[in-house]
Parts: sequence; C-alpha cells; structure tokens
Amino acid sequence: MIQTTEKLGTSAAAIEHIYDVGNEFFELFLGSSMTMSSALWHPFDSLESAQIRQMDYHIAQSRAKGAKRVLDIGCGWGTLLKRLVNEYEVEQAIGITLSPSQVDWIRQFNHAQIEVRHEDWLDHVPDAPYDAIVAVEMVDHCAKTGLSSSEKITAYRTFFERCHEWLNPGGCLSIQLSTYGSMLPDEASQIDSSILAQIEDCFPESELPFLSEIVKSVESTFEIVTMRSDREHYAQTLKAWLKLIDRNREAAIAAVGEAAVDRYEKFFQYSLFGYLSGATTLVRLGLRRIDHPWQWYLNQ
Repeated sequence: MIQTTEKLGTSAAAIEHIYDVGNEFFELFLGSSMTMSSALWHPFDSLESAQIRQMDYHIAQSRAKGAKRVLDIGCGWGTLLKRLVNEYEVEQAIGITLSPSQVDWIRQFNHAQIEVRHEDWLDHVPDAPYDAIVAVEMVDHCAKTGLSSSEKITAYRTFFERCHEWLNPGGCLSIQLSTYGSMLPDEASQIDSSILAQIEDCFPESELPFLSEIVKSVESTFEIVTMRSDREHYAQTLKAWLKLIDRNREAAIAAVGEAAVDRYEKFFQYSLFGYLSGATTLVRLGLRRIDHPWQWYLNQ
C-alpha cells in the first residue's frame, strides 16, 4: 500500500514548485503570520489575527495544549510550531515539510523545542508517539490529478492509518482541507481546460477530494467529532492576499519576476470564484483516534 500511495500523492518536485518560489515573495502577501491557508475570521479581524484564530482552533480541536509531543504535517513556515511551544506549553513540536526553503526558515528559529524534518509523511518514523496531530491543507496533496475515486480513497486512507499509528490512544487529529462543494463528480471532470491548466501551472499534481471520500477514508481509524464548512472564510482570506499582492506588486515582481506574480494572482482569482460560488468549499474536521476496545475483548 505504501508504494501505491507514493505514486498517488503529490511529488516533492511539485511541492517545491509551489512553495519554493522565494520566501521574500510570500512575506509580501501572507503577512507576519506566514501562513498560506485559510484564516478563521471574526468581525474586525486583521489577516494576522484571523490566522492566529485559525491556529488556536486547530490546537483546541487536537487537544494539543500542554502535550508532550505534537506533530504538524505540512508545517509550512512553522508559525503553528512556534505557537504550540510559546503559547500552549507543548514540550516538543515536530513539523514535516517537503519544501527546503520552509525548512531553512524554521531552522532559523533556533528553538530547542521545535524540530523540522525535510521528508514525506510516508517516510516519517516518529521517535515516540504523538499526543496530537495537526494537518492544515495538507490532505489535499495526498492524491494527485487523474485518479479514480477509489484510488483517491486509498491514498487518503493510508494517510489516516499512519496518523492512527503515530498517535497515543485517545489522541486527536485536526485537519483543514479544500473539497469540491456543490460540484458533482461528472461536473468536476468537465472543468474548462484553460482553468485546469492555470491551476496545474501554480499548484501541480493537486486534486481536491469530495467530502464523501474523506469520510469513507477515516472509517475504522478515526471518529469525526466536529466539522465546519467555511468557504466564506477562504474567500475572505484570498481577498486579503490579492489586496496585499496588488499593494506590494512592484516589490513582488522584483523578488520573483512578473510571470510568477501573475501566476499566483490568477490562481487566487480562480480559487476565489470557486469558494464564492460554492463549487469548492473549506472543511475543518476534528477527529478522535478509535482505539478498538473490541479487539481486546476478542483476544480474551
């Protein structure tokens, strides 16, 4: 199963294409939070405060406060790792990412309680079990484009099985991911080729799941404790990013070139339309490890 999933997921080269454009470019529109995922907005929030609210939400859902060991899969630039150890009394926060530039960024923290590993989640071997796991907009990368629904479910199921193995009994997993919303499977396969090309140019090898595929893939490993559908929050986040790109356009072009800036800008505009129309949505799931007490009974 591991070999199959390696072929089904987004490659390391694709991840580097997405996130290794240049940290100075991302700073211009992500702000001080350096978080490239949907924020959780309340009225009068700034982008920074909404991103902090999102991180706090996942920390609460995963029950990470005061934990000994917490894993952040697809940890980005490590902002959640810092918050875990600095604000939530976590003894050790471990992040994994396939982006070399993100690894370099996190290692500059020089924090004894933060560890970052440049590796695929399929290759991850923990030194000890985790008390909590967070995966924000990472599950979207477990299945690449062109797969059947059953192949996608296989890839997602392997991810959840790994998380189950890594967690202590009773441990929780908090995930955030984009899924197809009102769009039916047949409709998803008929998206205009020019739009698909634009998405592939910016986020290659990335395929959205349907929520039903995620629900199917967690069976027997996790129970779904909470679920939120927050597409409006992603729309607001994308508007904030586009506004900052426009405001800092000259600096962005100087950092990475006009073609790269245009690529991200168009991708965000397409994404914004998807969330506003409901064709795509954002889902936040709080999951609790199933410990299978019936197995103990059968072994007596």
